[in-house]
Amino acid sequence: MNRIEPTMPVTAYKTYRILSPLSTHFRPATCAQAECDAHLNGWRSTIDESTVLGQQQAHYIRSQSGRRFVEERFESGLTRFEFEAGQECFAGGHQVRLDRPEHYLLADGDWRGNPTRRSRALRPQDWINDFGEHQQRLADQLERG
Repeated sequence: MNRIEPTMPVTAYKTYRILSPLSTHFRPATCAQAECDAHLNGWRSTIDESTVLGQQQAHYIRSQSGRRFVEERFESGLTRFEFEAGQECFAGGHQVRLDRPEHYLLADGDWRGNPTRRSRALRPQDWINDFGEHQQRLADQLERG
């Protein structure tokens, strides 16, 4: 990751974060629940059956996937499978958000560390107010030079 090198010590910075952890704010979901594009619109998968992996994938699609499709084979060894909408996609792992509030966190320091080890959770309005006041202090200092 490329970062601009800070011009001040780590103690001069604050880190504001809003978190919605996967483990507490999301749950597994079906394609329909997640409004997956493939489920809504259908999708195409092009498989290279000239390779062992491609042959295995095509065999799975044809005989084990349980999905509805139309296939088109090409002389190049490629096969295009076109799946109709309304089916579970192959990607899986969909998640939908639970109705839980985000965590609003404020910590001393920046990406280099938190020298005071101080970190606290704030109410959303307090986080917004602190963030705004901090931005205003920075703007005022910049204007003064």
